[in-house]
Amino acid sequence: MTKMARLKNKASYGRTLRQMRQDYQLYLIILLPFAWLIVFQYLPMYGLQLAFKDFRIMEGIWGSPWVGFDHFVKFFNSHQFERVITNTLIISFYELLAGFPIPIILALALNATLRTRYKQVVQFVTYMPFFISTVVMVGMIMQFLNPRVGIVNIALGWFGFDPINFMGEPEWFKSVYVWSGIWQTAGWGTIIYLAALAGVSPEIHEAATIDGASRFQRILHVDLPGIMPTIVTLLILNAGMIMGIGFEKIFLMQNPLNISSSEVISTYVYSVSLASNAPNYSYATAIGLFNSVINLALIMTVNQIAKKVGGTSLW
Repeated sequence: MTKMARLKNKASYGRTLRQMRQDYQLYLIILLPFAWLIVFQYLPMYGLQLAFKDFRIMEGIWGSPWVGFDHFVKFFNSHQFERVITNTLIISFYELLAGFPIPIILALALNATLRTRYKQVVQFVTYMPFFISTVVMVGMIMQFLNPRVGIVNIALGWFGFDPINFMGEPEWFKSVYVWSGIWQTAGWGTIIYLAALAGVSPEIHEAATIDGASRFQRILHVDLPGIMPTIVTLLILNAGMIMGIGFEKIFLMQNPLNISSSEVISTYVYSVSLASNAPNYSYATAIGLFNSVINLALIMTVNQIAKKVGGTSLW
């Protein structure tokens, strides 16, 4: 490196340091999320090697012997494999097909309404369930669906139907889980779409109105294409979580009567590790790694398809 190049690099470093000192508040703001990312997302990757080892506590992670893909083979040959994978996929696709369009429809409807007061009330009512904690939400579901005193079964009785044990019959579990989640998150999900709709040019709406387009036609041909990149991006992200059903809510709703319909990968990993009398941490890590690899493959596949079909992608 020449002397001139070294001087230029030194000057560049100096400008960077001066800028950092000048804008130190901004760096302090991003410090906490950056630390969270490192501590909870990257450092745990050190333990992924457990998936390929026979973990022994006394020997530690590094000292435990390697076993290759034995834990993955054990999972694939397990009698639980088919049930766990099937439940995970059915619930995930059910949630995606039923829940993904609803925030879009709600956002388009709210954006089209001219009654500001009505719009504010609907937004408030649909947003509020999102702020209810998962534990409280599951408690409310249990009370609403109680076979004896639940408001749902009381209403069914008014129409001459017999009470239904929604939480005790496996065939009802998936619908209860998915639709309660939609009720809780649909309003909050509209925020992104409303923000995207705010970026649609008013001049386009004015031109469409002059051409004689109705309000519904403007929604179809102006608003919907305007937020399509946002829809595709969120669809890609949701596709990358097909195998990643959250643990807390499904675990709280789970019981011995509906276990055949509610056992998914996240709860199965918990049952063979922390909840087991003989925990197998290597086996649980292998299942979790398998789950993550499938999610990665899905998000990359959907991203490439979206890029080729519509020109919108995450990268």
